[in-house]
Amino acid sequence: MDWFKFYVFANVLVITLLALNVSRLRMQERVANGDGGKVSLKKAIRAHANGVEHVLPYGMMMFALQESSLLVFLVLSFTLSRVFHGVSMLGAFFNLRRLAALLTYVSEGAALVVLGGSLF
Repeated sequence: MDWFKFYVFANVLVITLLALNVSRLRMQERVANGDGGKVSLKKAIRAHANGVEHVLPYGMMMFALQESSLLVFLVLSFTLSRVFHGVSMLGAFFNLRRLAALLTYVSEGAALVVLGGSLF
């Protein structure tokens, strides 16, 4: 399997679903810009933005590491962490959110170590 393509597919799917949720809530709440003071919309916007904040830089690392034997592990652990994080931000699952954030940071740190090791 081409794990970089899987990374792009799975993570863009998550980002797109989060964006669709923002649009759904905007229509439901009749809020064109900002969050309109609506907590549900504020959470949806942050969940989407947080995903974008992490998915794009990690994707660059995955592109750089396409030849790494650890790519499968890095892609799967990060993708799972982002799914969990998105779900936890939209619901009231604070412990899942903490676990997902930790897994995200561990995945990012591991990718940086592997990428750094390939440079020197």
